[in-house]
Amino acid sequence: MLAVLVFFIVLPLLSVFSKALATPKASLEVLLQKENVRMILSSLLLGLLVVIVSTLFAYPLAFLFSSTKFSRLKAFDIIFMIPFMTPPYIASMGWILFMQKRGLLQQMLPFTKGSENWFFSLAGLVLVMSLHVFPFLMTMLKNAMLSIPASLTEAAALSGASRSLRLRKILFPLLSGPYAIGALLVFVKTLSEYGTPATLGRRIGYDVFTTQIHRYATIAPIRFAASAALSSLLVVICLILWLQQNALTRSHSYDLTAARKQKQIVLSPGMNILSWTFVVLMLVLSIGIPYFSVTATSLIKLRGYGLAKGNFTFQHFIDLFQKNSKGYRALLTSVFLACTSASIDAVIGTIVAVLGKRTGRKLGRSVEAVSLLPEMLPNIVLVIGLMLFWNRWYKVLPIYNTIWIMVLSYSVLFLPYVVQYVQSALSQMGNHLEEAGAVSGGSRMYVFRRITLPMLKKSIASGWMMTFIIAFRELVCASLIAPPNTLVVSTFIMREFEQGSVSTGMAMALICTLFTTTALLLLNRWVAKGDDA
Repeated sequence: MLAVLVFFIVLPLLSVFSKALATPKASLEVLLQKENVRMILSSLLLGLLVVIVSTLFAYPLAFLFSSTKFSRLKAFDIIFMIPFMTPPYIASMGWILFMQKRGLLQQMLPFTKGSENWFFSLAGLVLVMSLHVFPFLMTMLKNAMLSIPASLTEAAALSGASRSLRLRKILFPLLSGPYAIGALLVFVKTLSEYGTPATLGRRIGYDVFTTQIHRYATIAPIRFAASAALSSLLVVICLILWLQQNALTRSHSYDLTAARKQKQIVLSPGMNILSWTFVVLMLVLSIGIPYFSVTATSLIKLRGYGLAKGNFTFQHFIDLFQKNSKGYRALLTSVFLACTSASIDAVIGTIVAVLGKRTGRKLGRSVEAVSLLPEMLPNIVLVIGLMLFWNRWYKVLPIYNTIWIMVLSYSVLFLPYVVQYVQSALSQMGNHLEEAGAVSGGSRMYVFRRITLPMLKKSIASGWMMTFIIAFRELVCASLIAPPNTLVVSTFIMREFEQGSVSTGMAMALICTLFTTTALLLLNRWVAKGDDA
């Protein structure tokens, strides 16, 4: 299994570095080009700004939903994950339609004319990307706040420490580790993101790593060497940040689980109103505006008339389900790719996770590490590696430029999801049942089939569903490696949006988001129901 994973994951990644190092002088010239130096600095600046703005969004919400009466409103835990589960390119399109000149905002509120000048800038790009990632940081901070014991702050208060001193000496130090880890992950996520820079960033001329790599690999003249050089640098930056994150995890871990939790803070009437205002504002910005824009645009009959009475229709949805239409074929292709790659990953991921626990320590860790490698890397880098690698193997196994290269790429990219779900289940299982089966004369395969597998089936199904959801809406892989004239949901939406058939594209976007969000909610409900049982 280790050899298989090395062949499909490690060797494609090494193809990127070998391509860049084959002509080191040319690669260095690419990195030192004026436009690429500016792009690299722009990417790092964007990541830093997104971390700052995400913190301003996430910290107050984490405090409210951990330390006040808002913590009783459990529904918000799911609601605030909707922005994170919404494909970034769809949310970005929703904001563009809302804020553009003569867009939905100016149609409803004519006095906002000129607001597009502010939005179509770096500030707007930072806002949209922050609205996508802040729920992740909020969840990390909230869990950290919930784990802080009341005894520490009470002891400090009894010793005469003021509230500001308690914040500086107790709460902030205990939160610094989780926050630093979350901030680093947000930074990596921002550097790796392609959807929002490809839609909004491209409109304002703000290039980042992913869009420049994509441009080199898709626009004539194709420059794979330049793409590999930038990909190599992006990998190095991300790996450095991952190593830093692991170091922070080791050095900022505290055993606080057994301690008594903090008492809830009672908000004054004024602070209560202010808190609700902030929560509603964040919901409007992160969910309300993009989903309103996507929904309204998908129903508009003639864009020139906008939100006028009588200018609404469901025809765009009906057209998508007309047999042999491009939208219908894109849906079928996405379902096929998502089902096939999720099923492959369910089998391989289960084998990898079980081998990692049951085999020798060094071998098991090696198998797990290689299987989880795609999670540490930007998708676009691994896809570039797969393109370079399978180009070389075309005469031996001619899957490049076919639907099967997409199946392979999706399976490689999303394997870590199943591995992690099954690993989590295995970590909670003891060995006593399997040992009892073996003592009773059962073969290793019999024990696996009749004992281990039934106990893992819920985690395998959860991993399958999560892989299906993410693969169904995947953009960067489909835009780079899809065969000619092959569209999936994401590339269909992008093409319709760029070519002016915005209503049709938004109809598909709405179907995509409703489908994936509903699937996620059903998955959470199913898992919660199983836990209660």
